[in-house]
Amino acid sequence: MKLRSIIVDDNLLNIEVLYDLLQETNEKIEVIGKASSGTEALSMIKSLQPDLVFLDVEMPDMNGFEVLASLETIDFQTIFVTAHSHYAIQAIRFNALDYIVKPINPTELFKAIRRYPSNGDVSLHQDQIRTALNNFNKKDTLDQVLFLPTQEGGIKMLLRDIIKIEGDRNYSTFHLANGKTKISSKTLGHFEDILKDKEFFRCHRSFLINSYHIKALQKNNHFLLSNGSNVPISRRRKKEALFWFSNK
Repeated sequence: MKLRSIIVDDNLLNIEVLYDLLQETNEKIEVIGKASSGTEALSMIKSLQPDLVFLDVEMPDMNGFEVLASLETIDFQTIFVTAHSHYAIQAIRFNALDYIVKPINPTELFKAIRRYPSNGDVSLHQDQIRTALNNFNKKDTLDQVLFLPTQEGGIKMLLRDIIKIEGDRNYSTFHLANGKTKISSKTLGHFEDILKDKEFFRCHRSFLINSYHIKALQKNNHFLLSNGSNVPISRRRKKEALFWFSNK
């Protein structure tokens, strides 16, 4: 069965470019609607009940997240479409949501579409979206929730509860305030990128630490954390780490 899809973008040229790409090379997608504003998108989503929505992040009347926040039920998948905005992309990646960047690269577009079957659990996607919307409303960064998709569903972790993240090649281990650990198949570099503006700092190639859980900076160039562990500061990162710590 084809995926019944809607394209939402305030730029009509962008809509047609995406439509043509989908028509020419992807038989899996059936475009059933095109909306050029958030208001029009809301009406179209409610009336057409699509399987998949290509949703522009930045529009004049309301942004993509405001569109989703206005819906009582999100029973479709979303692929966000955004210009190369660092803020927008970081917010999307932090919330483990799918996106493609304008101008659209056909290869990246089709990769996103191929991920649809593996991400086809609408209840999981709805949980991700609701978590993202709640995060945007949090005044304190540490009250935000990190969502990690897994084969069994999703893991949610309050940023305040993460003491440190330890990297080992292609895996990352989260050490939590309750003494438990969680493992992700994402690299430490991935988490460094999405958490660097959220009170976390990579003081060593193997460690990302949460400033909230630092108890002391020791003379041997280690951070003492709230769970009693010592995390080394690499020589290469010492100056940056000391500057970061002195501003906390």
